[in-house]
Formats: sequence, structure tokens, C-alpha cells
Amino acid sequence: MGSLERRDLTWPLAVGAVLLLVLAGCGLAFGGMVKSALAPDDFEGRGQGEAMVRIEPGQSAREVGTALEEKGVVASDDAFIKAVEGSARAAALRPGLYRLRREMKAADALGLLFDPAARVQRKVTVREGLRLDETLTVLARGSGIPRAEFAKAAADPSDLGLPSYADGRLEGFLFPATYPIEPGQDAKAVLAAMVRRFRQAAADLDLESRAEAVRLTPLQAVTMGSIAQAEGGTAADYPKISRVVYNRLESGGRLQLDTTVLYAQRRHDLRVSESDTRVDSPYNTYTNDGLPPGPISNPGEAALKGALNPARGDWTFFVTTDPKNRVTRYTASESEFVRFREELNRALDAMRDQPFPTRRP
Repeated sequence: MGSLERRDLTWPLAVGAVLLLVLAGCGLAFGGMVKSALAPDDFEGRGQGEAMVRIEPGQSAREVGTALEEKGVVASDDAFIKAVEGSARAAALRPGLYRLRREMKAADALGLLFDPAARVQRKVTVREGLRLDETLTVLARGSGIPRAEFAKAAADPSDLGLPSYADGRLEGFLFPATYPIEPGQDAKAVLAAMVRRFRQAAADLDLESRAEAVRLTPLQAVTMGSIAQAEGGTAADYPKISRVVYNRLESGGRLQLDTTVLYAQRRHDLRVSESDTRVDSPYNTYTNDGLPPGPISNPGEAALKGALNPARGDWTFFVTTDPKNRVTRYTASESEFVRFREELNRALDAMRDQPFPTRRP
């Protein structure tokens, strides 16, 4: 009887010991889970080597963290999430290709994603006043994308996001600015970005409403801006040149602008002969009434603003009397205009053997 009682007592003790071991194991596992959640696996230090990681548009922080973990940049996506939660800049993460390091502390990896030097991209600057064909050349040179691809995309601009008033034309709607070119980006995407930038500038200027206020269609307003851009030497000239064009339109006379003739001939020059003014083209404002059918260059914001807000004045003529220093003079007197032209010719003669700025890309 006594031995049986001892056996009965040892059984619960044995079971209790096993339960304690199980509970201890569970406690350790649970503690590990808590520790992992509170302090997820993370590397120490700034990392080493190189890893290329692409952030796609619309990716969540978790998806970015997973991509970083897969490339060996961070130890865990949880560590990246924790770094993101502690950063006020997390929402500013931009899509693109980034050059990072392997085995980085998650907070350092996040910081590097905000470093412009880590972003792998080219930049192309398109200046104001370039024509469409010149713009495509500049884009091809700066981006490494073949010009033929830009020409193909430009030939069918229907899916580039042009405003309806562009009437299917790309000339005038490729906004001059500096553009980042991401690896893998194609010609169509670059042109679409330029059109979006134009639309933003047009919205900022309230172009459609302002055009109506000066009795122009939106397309005519862009055309006016392109003329001011092509004719003007400085930003201060754009409102004055626009006023001359408005005054000529109101008087019913032809605009007789050399830049429209040169556009029709696909050339740049400061000398336009009488035979040049007879070129057969709808863009020739010596032989056709009113504004040309569309823009003759890609105007910048200042030229568009000048077209929508012309200066006050009765001028009907303007002449760039000093091309080298970009000095333009304005008058309502035909005799004074003739004197200005003579002044220009003397300046051109003096510059005949000297290089002077042209409007080539």
C-alpha cells in the first residue's frame, strides 16, 4: 500500500515537470516572437558591395522592404518597415532604380533611398524655343534612346496625353525643362512626361481662360507664345512682341514674321531675302493672313505668359537691332522701322566674319 502511494505521488510530479518544460519552451518561443516583432533582424553598419533595387510605382513599404531583403540589402522586411514607421519622409519614396549596398542597417538603406546620388538616372535639359525635330535630337543625345524611337513616338502622339486643343500636333507642347531619364524608360514615356509638364504649366497660367480673355483659342495662345519665344531675345521682350502681333492682327494686316518663313524652310538665320518671303507654306505669314496654323517652337513659361499678358503699346513693328546682345526695338512708325532694319543690317555686316548665337540645338 505504501509503495503504491509513493508511485501515485511521483506521477503528478513527473507530469508537472514535463509541463514546466513545455511551458518554458513555449515561453521562450513566444518571447522570441515578441522580440522579433519589437526588434526584427537587422544588419549593423553601412553595408558593403553593391545591389541594384528597382522601386515600382504604387509599391507599398512592405513590398519595397521585401525587394530589399531579396537583394540582400536589409536583413528583413520587418526591419525596413520599422525604419519606415520611424521616418516622416516615408511617403516621399519615389519609383526608380537605386544603387544601394548589401547588408545595410535598414535605417541607412531608407536614408540612401532619399539620396539623389543613389538614384540611377540620366538628366536631359531641353531649352526654350527648340522646334520639334530639334527637341527629338536633344532627347536622343541626352537619354541614349535612339532618335528613330523618338521620331516614331512623335509620329503618332495620340496616346501622349495631349490636350484636346492641340489638335493632334506635338509641336509647341513639349515643355522645355530638365527631365530625369530612368533606365528602361522608352521614348514614348519621355515625350508623355514633357506633355504632362506642359499641361501643368498651362494649368498654372490658367491658359484656356486667359486665352479666351484675349480673344484667342488655346491653340492660338500657344502659337502666339511660340512666336514670342522664337522672335524674342529676353523674357522682357515676350509681352512686347506679343503686343505687336496683337496690334497687327487687329489692324487686319499680315504679320510678316521672318521666324514663320524660317520655320517653313526648316532653317535658322538672321537674314531673310525677298524670295524667302514667297515660300509656299501655310506657315508663311507674308503670304497668309492671321496666325500660322500651329506653334513654330516649344515655348517656355515666360513666353506663354507674355502671350497671355501682352504689354501696353501701339507698336506695329519690332526689329532685333543688335542680335549679339539681344537688343530689340519697337515702334509704330514705318520710317523708324526702316531705320531699325538698316541698323540691323549694319550689325549683321559687322558680324559677317564673326560667330554669333543661333537657335540650333
